[in-house]
Order: sequence, then C-alpha cells, then structure tokens
Amino acid sequence: MSGVSTLTSEAIATARLDLLPLRVAHAEEMAAALSDPALHAFIGGAPDTPQSLRARYERLTAGSPDPGVSWLNWVIRLRGEGCLAGTVQATVGRSPQGAVAEIAWVVGTPWQGRGIATEAARGLVAWLVRQPVREVLAHIHPEHRASAAVAAAAGLAPTDVWQDGELRWLRRVGSEGDGARTNSGFQTGR
Repeated sequence: MSGVSTLTSEAIATARLDLLPLRVAHAEEMAAALSDPALHAFIGGAPDTPQSLRARYERLTAGSPDPGVSWLNWVIRLRGEGCLAGTVQATVGRSPQGAVAEIAWVVGTPWQGRGIATEAARGLVAWLVRQPVREVLAHIHPEHRASAAVAAAAGLAPTDVWQDGELRWLRRVGSEGDGARTNSGFQTGR
C-alpha cells in the first residue's frame, strides 16, 4: 500500500484548538500538563518526568523504524489560553483492508470536562479520513466511560474484539461506509 510510510503530522485547527506536530521542545510543558497520576488509572504507569518525556519525544519524532508504519503525534494547544493541554496520536500501518490508523488521546486533568478531548479526536479523525486511511480504531478500557464517549463522538463504534483487556472501537472510512464488526490485523508497537 503506497502512501502510509510518507504520512507526516500536519497542523490541524479546530474551533478552539491547534493540534501542533509534536516537537521535543514540548516535553517540559507537556510533563507539567500530564503530571496527575490519575491520568494513569486505566493505562498504568506513572507520569513522565520532563527528562523521560524528552527522551520519548526524541524517539517519536525520529519516526517508526518500520517504513510501512507512520507515527503521527500532536500536542493539543488551547488557542484562547495559549497553553498545551494534552496530546493526540495516530499510528498508521497496513492491514488486509488497507491503511489502518490506531488513535489515542490524553488531556491533562485541569482541562478535562470541557470537550477538549472530543474536539481534538474529531479533528484528528477528520484529518485521517482525508488521508489514505480505510479504518480508524482505538482501544479503550471497558470502565473508561470518558474515553468511550470521546471515541463515539469521533464516529467510532465498539466492536467485539478485545486486546490486552481493552475493547476495540472502529470506524471504517471510504467507499464501504462506517461499520464496527471487523477484526483488523494491524498491531501497534510504540
């Protein structure tokens, strides 16, 4: 499938947000924005220090070692407040159905409950459907109601597929229309 390895993050504007391509220089502000341990309730781990986040961002901005996979990462900038509030990401790879984008998002605790994750995810999905992507998917912990609401608002629907204790949500794009009951063979590895 052509085009997947050449996808790069581009700035995306929504009504209130700028999704800016991730840079290593974002690490310090993002470490502060994502410093609440409660953000790890469903995904495990602990907040990154600025140093560890800088190292992670260096790896992410270098790109996937697999030329058939694109790592696309953005920070969420609140235009009216001029601050970074979270991230969105898409890992785009191949499957038998064509290009598949697995997406994820996180918004810092101080900015939750304002529709920021929903707006960012919708902006990301709108951008992805203009790319050579046939399916958009996310994996969500079954008890994480807020993330399930974000996925639904972005046009994804729950499937019957489980991976590592999380339910796969899916949106098909293109000529086949939207659907949910599919088992994409794509796996992420970041």
